[in-house]
Amino acid sequence: MLRWLSYNRLGTHLFTRRRGELVGEDEFGNRYYRARQGDGWQAERRWVVYAGEGEPEASTVPPGWNAWLHHNLEHPPSERPLPTKSWERPHQPNLSGTPAAYVPPGHVRRGGQREPATGDYEPWRP
Repeated sequence: MLRWLSYNRLGTHLFTRRRGELVGEDEFGNRYYRARQGDGWQAERRWVVYAGEGEPEASTVPPGWNAWLHHNLEHPPSERPLPTKSWERPHQPNLSGTPAAYVPPGHVRRGGQREPATGDYEPWRP
């Protein structure tokens, strides 16, 4: 129960149940809501309820939903998906601190061995 109360989840849960209108869900399980206030789409309040039990991680919000949350788009990606380019990769959250994080060659977790320097570097001398 205490874990659920952390990160202000109780207040968000009560506000979402009372005023929230579900707009959509992304591939990570995050759910997006809005509450209309005043006139126009720029005046509506928008928020996300992150999936999972751990600490909320903002990098799990894909670009289209991030643009909608910041009022850069009028319609959410569930209604009008963003066009994707052929060179775009799928969205990936920040993996730092996880076993899937990038580890450069020569890092201790990769054995700590690097290829020897090639000798093509010359330091600048004034």
